[in-house]
Amino acid sequence: MEERVLLQSNCSLYRVTTKEELDTFSCGDKDLDDFFHREACLYDGQLLGKTYFFATERSGKDEIVCAFTLANDSIKAALIPNASRNRIQRKIPNSKRTRSYPAVLIGRLGVAKDFQSTHDGIGSQAIDYIISWFLLPDNKTGCRFIVVDAYNKENVLHF
Repeated sequence: MEERVLLQSNCSLYRVTTKEELDTFSCGDKDLDDFFHREACLYDGQLLGKTYFFATERSGKDEIVCAFTLANDSIKAALIPNASRNRIQRKIPNSKRTRSYPAVLIGRLGVAKDFQSTHDGIGSQAIDYIISWFLLPDNKTGCRFIVVDAYNKENVLHF
Protein backbone atom coordinates (compact mmCIF):
# COMPACT_ATOMS: atom_id res chain seq x y z
CA MET A 1 0.00 0.00 0.00
CA GLU A 2 1.35 3.41 -0.95
CA GLU A 3 2.06 5.98 1.71
CA ARG A 4 -0.52 8.71 2.13
CA VAL A 5 0.45 12.01 0.50
CA LEU A 6 0.29 15.02 2.79
CA LEU A 7 1.14 18.22 0.94
CA GLN A 8 2.70 20.02 3.90
CA SER A 9 4.88 17.13 5.07
CA ASN A 10 5.55 14.94 2.00
CA CYS A 11 5.80 17.62 -0.68
CA SER A 12 7.73 20.74 -1.54
CA LEU A 13 6.08 23.91 -2.82
CA TYR A 14 7.56 25.62 -5.89
CA ARG A 15 6.62 28.73 -7.81
CA VAL A 16 6.46 28.17 -11.57
CA THR A 17 9.20 30.17 -13.28
CA THR A 18 9.55 28.34 -16.59
CA LYS A 19 7.02 26.79 -18.94
CA GLU A 20 8.87 23.46 -18.88
CA GLU A 21 8.29 22.90 -15.14
CA LEU A 22 4.69 21.83 -15.76
CA ASP A 23 5.26 19.92 -19.03
CA THR A 24 4.59 16.54 -17.40
CA PHE A 25 1.60 17.72 -15.36
CA SER A 26 -1.87 16.51 -16.31
CA CYS A 27 -5.03 16.69 -14.26
CA GLY A 28 -7.12 15.18 -17.05
CA ASP A 29 -9.03 18.38 -17.79
CA LYS A 30 -8.07 19.70 -21.22
CA ASP A 31 -8.67 23.38 -20.36
CA LEU A 32 -6.75 23.24 -17.09
CA ASP A 33 -3.89 21.27 -18.62
CA ASP A 34 -3.71 23.76 -21.49
CA PHE A 35 -3.59 26.67 -19.03
CA PHE A 36 -0.79 25.12 -16.97
CA HIS A 37 1.21 24.13 -20.07
CA ARG A 38 0.77 27.26 -22.18
CA GLU A 39 -0.56 30.20 -20.18
CA ALA A 40 0.66 30.03 -16.58
CA CYS A 41 4.01 31.66 -17.35
CA LEU A 42 2.34 34.28 -19.56
CA TYR A 43 0.01 35.19 -16.67
CA ASP A 44 3.05 35.50 -14.43
CA GLY A 45 4.88 37.71 -16.92
CA GLN A 46 1.89 40.03 -17.20
CA LEU A 47 1.37 40.06 -13.40
CA LEU A 48 -2.09 38.51 -13.80
CA GLY A 49 -1.45 35.53 -11.54
CA LYS A 50 1.24 33.41 -9.93
CA THR A 51 1.28 29.64 -10.36
CA TYR A 52 2.64 27.21 -7.79
CA PHE A 53 2.92 23.45 -7.59
CA PHE A 54 3.52 20.81 -4.96
CA ALA A 55 5.88 17.98 -5.89
CA THR A 56 6.91 14.82 -4.09
CA GLU A 57 9.60 12.24 -4.72
CA ARG A 58 8.27 8.94 -6.06
CA SER A 59 10.38 6.12 -7.41
CA GLY A 60 13.48 8.31 -7.31
CA LYS A 61 12.05 11.24 -9.27
CA ASP A 62 9.99 14.32 -8.51
CA GLU A 63 6.32 14.10 -9.44
CA ILE A 64 3.93 17.03 -9.49
CA VAL A 65 1.01 16.39 -7.16
CA CYS A 66 -1.06 19.51 -7.84
CA ALA A 67 -0.78 22.99 -9.29
CA PHE A 68 -2.69 26.19 -8.61
CA THR A 69 -2.77 29.80 -9.73
CA LEU A 70 -3.44 32.72 -7.40
CA ALA A 71 -4.41 36.25 -8.37
CA ASN A 72 -5.84 39.38 -6.81
CA ASP A 73 -9.59 39.87 -6.80
CA SER A 74 -12.26 41.69 -4.84
CA ILE A 75 -15.67 41.05 -3.39
CA LYS A 76 -18.27 43.68 -4.27
CA ALA A 77 -20.40 44.38 -1.19
CA ALA A 78 -23.45 45.27 -3.28
CA LEU A 79 -23.44 41.80 -4.90
CA ILE A 80 -23.52 39.93 -1.58
CA PRO A 81 -27.00 38.98 -0.30
CA ASN A 82 -28.08 41.19 2.61
CA ALA A 83 -27.84 38.56 5.36
CA SER A 84 -24.33 37.55 4.33
CA ARG A 85 -23.24 41.15 3.77
CA ASN A 86 -24.44 42.12 7.25
CA ARG A 87 -22.60 39.18 8.82
CA ILE A 88 -19.38 40.14 6.99
CA GLN A 89 -19.62 43.85 7.66
CA ARG A 90 -20.33 43.40 11.38
CA LYS A 91 -16.71 42.32 11.72
CA ILE A 92 -15.44 45.47 9.98
CA PRO A 93 -15.48 48.86 11.77
CA ASN A 94 -17.92 51.36 10.21
CA SER A 95 -15.08 53.68 9.25
CA LYS A 96 -13.42 50.87 7.24
CA ARG A 97 -16.48 49.59 5.40
CA THR A 98 -16.25 50.02 1.68
CA ARG A 99 -17.95 49.03 -1.59
CA SER A 100 -15.47 46.25 -2.26
CA TYR A 101 -13.03 44.22 -0.23
CA PRO A 102 -9.72 42.76 -1.40
CA ALA A 103 -9.58 39.02 -1.94
CA VAL A 104 -7.24 36.34 -3.19
CA LEU A 105 -8.54 34.38 -6.18
CA ILE A 106 -7.81 30.70 -6.64
CA GLY A 107 -8.18 30.94 -10.39
CA ARG A 108 -6.93 27.48 -11.34
CA LEU A 109 -6.41 24.33 -9.29
CA GLY A 110 -5.60 20.92 -10.70
CA VAL A 111 -4.65 17.63 -9.06
CA ALA A 112 -2.42 15.32 -11.10
CA LYS A 113 -4.28 12.28 -12.44
CA ASP A 114 -2.05 9.86 -10.52
CA PHE A 115 -3.08 11.51 -7.24
CA GLN A 116 -6.81 11.94 -7.86
CA SER A 117 -7.96 8.52 -6.73
CA THR A 118 -5.72 8.23 -3.69
CA HIS A 119 -8.42 9.44 -1.28
CA ASP A 120 -5.85 11.76 0.24
CA GLY A 121 -7.99 14.79 -0.54
CA ILE A 122 -5.21 16.59 -2.39
CA GLY A 123 -7.56 19.31 -3.66
CA SER A 124 -8.87 19.96 -0.15
CA GLN A 125 -5.33 19.94 1.23
CA ALA A 126 -4.28 22.50 -1.38
CA ILE A 127 -7.18 24.79 -0.51
CA ASP A 128 -6.45 24.41 3.22
CA TYR A 129 -2.81 25.28 2.54
CA ILE A 130 -3.77 28.39 0.56
CA ILE A 131 -6.15 29.50 3.32
CA SER A 132 -3.45 29.04 5.98
CA TRP A 133 -0.96 30.89 3.79
CA PHE A 134 -3.15 33.99 3.90
CA LEU A 135 -4.15 33.88 7.57
CA LEU A 136 -2.69 36.16 10.20
CA PRO A 137 0.06 36.72 11.23
CA ASP A 138 1.59 35.74 7.89
CA ASN A 139 -1.15 37.28 5.73
CA LYS A 140 0.65 37.88 2.45
CA THR A 141 -1.60 40.59 1.01
CA GLY A 142 -3.68 42.11 3.77
CA CYS A 143 -6.93 40.50 2.65
CA ARG A 144 -9.48 38.50 4.57
CA PHE A 145 -11.37 36.80 1.72
CA ILE A 146 -10.56 33.99 -0.68
CA VAL A 147 -12.54 33.56 -3.89
CA VAL A 148 -12.58 30.25 -5.78
CA ASP A 149 -13.31 30.22 -9.50
CA ALA A 150 -14.52 26.61 -9.78
CA TYR A 151 -16.21 24.50 -12.41
CA ASN A 152 -19.89 23.88 -11.70
CA LYS A 153 -19.41 20.12 -11.37
CA GLU A 154 -20.33 17.92 -8.41
CA ASN A 155 -16.87 16.37 -7.98
CA VAL A 156 -15.33 19.87 -7.91
CA LEU A 157 -17.88 21.63 -5.73
CA HIS A 158 -17.66 19.22 -2.79
CA PHE A 159 -14.69 21.21 -1.47
